[in-house]
Amino acid sequence: MKLLLGLDQGTSGTKAYVMDEEGRRVGLGYTPLPRLHPRPDWTEQDPLVVAESARRAMAQALAQAQAHPRDIVAIGIASQRDTDFTWDARTRQPVGNAITWQDLRTASLVAELQDWAGAAEWRYRLGYFPGPWCAALHLAWRARHQPEWRQAVADGRACVGMSAGWLLAALGEPSGHVHDYSLVQKTGLWDFRRGAYWVEWIERLGLTTAGLPMAVPTLHPFGVLCLDKVAVPVTAMLGDQQAALFGHGCHHPGQAECTHGTVSFVNVVVGTEPPDLSGLNVYHAWSLPSPHGVNHTFCLEADTTTSGAAVRWLVNQAGILAEEAALDALAQSVPDSGGVVFVPAFTGLNTPYHVHTARGAIVGLSLGTGRGHIARALLEAIAFQLRAILETITVQTGLQIERLHVGGGLAKSDMACQLQADVLGIPVVRPTETETTARGAALLAGLGIGLWRGLDELPPLADEGTLFEPSMPSGQRQALYERWQEVVAHIQAIP
Repeated sequence: MKLLLGLDQGTSGTKAYVMDEEGRRVGLGYTPLPRLHPRPDWTEQDPLVVAESARRAMAQALAQAQAHPRDIVAIGIASQRDTDFTWDARTRQPVGNAITWQDLRTASLVAELQDWAGAAEWRYRLGYFPGPWCAALHLAWRARHQPEWRQAVADGRACVGMSAGWLLAALGEPSGHVHDYSLVQKTGLWDFRRGAYWVEWIERLGLTTAGLPMAVPTLHPFGVLCLDKVAVPVTAMLGDQQAALFGHGCHHPGQAECTHGTVSFVNVVVGTEPPDLSGLNVYHAWSLPSPHGVNHTFCLEADTTTSGAAVRWLVNQAGILAEEAALDALAQSVPDSGGVVFVPAFTGLNTPYHVHTARGAIVGLSLGTGRGHIARALLEAIAFQLRAILETITVQTGLQIERLHVGGGLAKSDMACQLQADVLGIPVVRPTETETTARGAALLAGLGIGLWRGLDELPPLADEGTLFEPSMPSGQRQALYERWQEVVAHIQAIP
């Protein structure tokens, strides 16, 4: 029996997914992860706890699959991004906690760096704007405030990387200090168009290249993970959003998926050449072998401001929902939003607006407004944000997105999926298999050992799941969207 294992190492927890040669899930394990808040706006993780969560999740998945570690022929790791892990190359022990992408301690550093002469090239050379969530700024903070990290760098003992690299060091044996291109790009120090670290930017941050991972293709002999003393090869590694895109079966230009989490991430395959776009992030998606060397595939990524976080706000702060699971029923209790427009800009407006000082608003309230209208207006707001993102991508690239694959927490809501189809005017597909990130990592691991010879041989999802077709008249769709845009314009104008 040949089995593949995909690890989805995320901020909230670690999932392990065991797949057979036919692409069927036979085992799943999950271990939640705590986050540490030593100070306001600081969000960290204990690297040893992260490693233990992966070990436990893999053990659970093997037990459910009734498999022995020797049955696993290859492992792929999908890694959380921007969260930087730092460790001692000699002792394999952490040097400080991981600083997560949710951490805001470097907000003042972003403002300080705006005057740097090279700042105008950030988006072009890095693929995105380096905000306080960026690993590069976390490392600059470490260089200023963590003497133990400075000493490790000076002694040549430092290793820095994403969680995938840390797991290899903590639970196995890495073949070298290497990451795939998608993860090296998320250090925030990699000039992805030139295929090299951006030395001037690194020096401006007060850093050196010491301890940074070397970039290699997504399929590579990364090393081994030890499963109950059995060494299993790790043959694939990439970022979690890229793995989700791959796991949905989106491999060709114009194919798109949206993962609904704390925020909603939209990823669209754009092809083998990275475009130069304003306001859209451009990333390595995956890098696969070809007859001429390595074939890089790129994707576009944009995120809404809040989605899952806004639902939690309805529960915890507003008291509109008793629990998150009640959202669907409450939104379906009314035929429409009753004229209510909800802009959940709790942390600003992202693509295509990029007004991070904006704040949320609920307008159109009347004495007849009920909880159901507000719940439905929030689901509409998420759909409106997705439309704004997809329209921006179409205008800037010419790509016509014909359907949207969805996953994550809010995708469980029939009402949310139907409203997205209605507002976008395209079908929305929700697969039965929800663990598309871990699945993508497992599929790539299989490619890495030659289990399949190419993308065309990959096993498809067992079934398409649920297809939500647009049912809203086009005139109504346009009127609702234009009203949303009017409210967004007013919010942007508020100082």
